[in-house]
Amino acid sequence: MVLNLIKYLISQKFGNINQITTAEFADWLLDGTKPQPLILDARSQVEYNISHIKAAVPIDPIAPDFTALLSSNNNKPIVVYCSVGYRSAKITQQLQNQGFSQVFNLSGGIFQWANEERPIFKDDTSPASFVHPYDAMWGNLLKAKYRWRSDRSSLSDI
Repeated sequence: MVLNLIKYLISQKFGNINQITTAEFADWLLDGTKPQPLILDARSQVEYNISHIKAAVPIDPIAPDFTALLSSNNNKPIVVYCSVGYRSAKITQQLQNQGFSQVFNLSGGIFQWANEERPIFKDDTSPASFVHPYDAMWGNLLKAKYRWRSDRSSLSDI
């Protein structure tokens, strides 16, 4: 599978970062005994606006601003995701370099999350049906029923 190859290549390029699988992350979110992580969405604002994982906060993948994070506890767990895991791996690496010890990259990103039929949201209360495909090539990694297209989505899906 192409997504597995991409995950392998990401692990080779960013071998020193912590990875978390979608199954492990889903279990963590359901476990009320564990401290819940800060969830960072390392995609563009347009991608985030189509859908995101519940409670995720957008962070600019090109010029991330860590100011607010740096003033907080460096031991707070953080999970970072993007479409497939590359942009989020870069952010994860930068956060680790800033001294954050419990930061994890979501392996497979929101594409794998959605393909596994895990919940996605437009905001924290409204479920979403689609994920922004990043572009036509990368969008092929999403199951067709989750791939957002401007010609098939109503404005309520944005």
